[in-house]
Amino acid sequence: MGFITQRKICPFCENREMVIDYKEYRLLRKFLTEQGKIIPGFVTGVCAKHQRRVTRAVKRARNIALLPYTRDVRE
Repeated sequence: MGFITQRKICPFCENREMVIDYKEYRLLRKFLTEQGKIIPGFVTGVCAKHQRRVTRAVKRARNIALLPYTRDVRE
């Protein structure tokens, strides 16, 4: 007897109007942990193609200081 799991659907494939852009830091924050790490695609349900784009956008946003590289746990 196997487990029946609900497969997560990629939010970017489902809604074509959502654009992955490094300037939309509010959207990109959803894909980061509290420490600032990028959450893997199998957890968020993002497909591989869009996960690569999210990763690239997060790294660009970090580079121009829209997103932090890390967060201080003491705060």
